[in-house]
Amino acid sequence: MNTKIIICLVAATLLSIAPFAEAQPAGKVFRIGLLDSSTASGSAVLWEVFRQELIKLGWIEGKNITIEYRFGENKGPGRFPELAADLVRLKVDLIVISGVETVLAAKKATPTIPIVMVTASDPVGAGLVASLARPGGNVTGNSGLSFELNTKRLEILKDAVPKLARVGLLLPPVANIGVDLQLKEFRPAALALKLKLEEIETQVDGKGLESAFQTAKQKQVNAIMTSTSRQFFAERKRIVELAGKYRFPAIYFQKEFVDEGGLMSYGADFNDLYRRAAVYVDKILKGAKPADLPVQQATTFEFVINLKAAKQIGLTLSPEFLARANKVVK
Repeated sequence: MNTKIIICLVAATLLSIAPFAEAQPAGKVFRIGLLDSSTASGSAVLWEVFRQELIKLGWIEGKNITIEYRFGENKGPGRFPELAADLVRLKVDLIVISGVETVLAAKKATPTIPIVMVTASDPVGAGLVASLARPGGNVTGNSGLSFELNTKRLEILKDAVPKLARVGLLLPPVANIGVDLQLKEFRPAALALKLKLEEIETQVDGKGLESAFQTAKQKQVNAIMTSTSRQFFAERKRIVELAGKYRFPAIYFQKEFVDEGGLMSYGADFNDLYRRAAVYVDKILKGAKPADLPVQQATTFEFVINLKAAKQIGLTLSPEFLARANKVVK
């Protein structure tokens, strides 16, 4: 085959594939909305886990995704509809959310944009999905079982604190469906354990929390818990400091409270939930429908104890009790 024939064949091949090459769409940059009821600083440690998992899956900010961040700044559920509507106006391709009230706000704002719950307890009871196996609609993701574990936390607290009779329960100041669902769990559990539950509403800021702990002291509670709330999570350092100041034993719903010096925590591994949310984002951006992705329940749980915090408040924990923990911080 001479040179002239080869050149003609190459030219013909290039001409034949040119229309196909031009038809290929440029790589799309997906826009992800991130909605969190708490503060950017308070939630940073968990969202970083989410971002790192996205990177592992090939999704990089500034390259093939952009993320629109919206934080409620602990100002209560009244702000969530506005933030959700803002993301819808931006025509994001997907919204990632943590918390029942924020998911409800987003679901009301859009029936079509896919919504991935990082964690939302009792999503069926809250009306977020039709069922765990077949969520239907545009919402799927994870259930962290935080509400359902409140009974277990009360039991652990009673085992840890001799003669426990009265427990102070910190609640956000505005009633919402998440708080209502938790109280339905807390109240009968406390009754069954023969504990008096002192429900203390508080503004989730420095002044409000200080006042709440003073109220707990006046009510002569023997220990403290908080409802599972993104607001309390964002203020975990302050809450832990106040528990130490007032010498209250406390059990929290995430290990990050213990990382800040808290006494005990029992709950789902939230790092795992944030990684799993990133996996669902990956699936949806590649074409999967939320209605076809079952809601995943937490499978990994952690019981963490901080001996230094126990010593600070003069609480002695038995070797048998310590043996139940997944991790003991000394």
